[in-house]
Amino acid sequence: TVVGKEMSRVRIAMIGMGAANVPTYRFLTASGADPSCIIACDAGGILGPHRLEYERDPAFAEQWKVCLESNPAGVRGGIEEALRGADVCVAFSAGGVIKPEWVKGMAPDAIVFACANPIPEIWPWEAKEAGARIVATGRSDFPNQVNNSLVFPGIFRGVIDVRARAITDEMAIAAARELALCARERGIHEENILPTMVEWQVPMRLAVATATKAQEQGLAGVKRTADQIHILAESKIRSAHDAMRVLLKEGLIVSPPVNPT
Repeated sequence: TVVGKEMSRVRIAMIGMGAANVPTYRFLTASGADPSCIIACDAGGILGPHRLEYERDPAFAEQWKVCLESNPAGVRGGIEEALRGADVCVAFSAGGVIKPEWVKGMAPDAIVFACANPIPEIWPWEAKEAGARIVATGRSDFPNQVNNSLVFPGIFRGVIDVRARAITDEMAIAAARELALCARERGIHEENILPTMVEWQVPMRLAVATATKAQEQGLAGVKRTADQIHILAESKIRSAHDAMRVLLKEGLIVSPPVNPT
């Protein structure tokens, strides 16, 4: 929305292809991203049919699927080559692995998600100086925190409150879309692209989205309306917040620093 690029047409570089970016690849392609516009790169280099170590090991079946679906041009190399001309960088890798000059080689109005914690793949100010228009990290002390902690309370509340037997990709995507809707409704800009953990109503809306999808998929142990789910989630989450405030007030939990490093 902010940069005016369509999901189906953007070129995406995915840096790191482990427990975070493998499901991210699934979610992106399920949400409209074109696998042929994706180049993935891990410690062994850019993924493609030449990465036969993934074909040989069943434990890496999802990485092999990425090898077969993405990078149709057969680009080889490392992070620099993966980023060249990319509109979006989605990095779940290691701190400091992306150089500013590589960001300079991305497309105009580039988006960089540098999500390694506590040290991102590139510091936000470095990415901005190199030309990135939007930069997000996994940290709460920089703008645009992209962290799974944003959705945990809502997703788990929704799962528990309808006694879902599993958490599916469809349920996670429903929660992600609701999170995006929350952001659009309250307005977004380059340094505020999604809600934060202090926006009180967001977890309840995610709970409703998750629980509703669980019921649609026949995975719920109990049936509840959206209003019932929202009320139940709000009650439980409010109780947890109240308990946390008491523990902080009594000094039983140490308050985190305002600007952690």
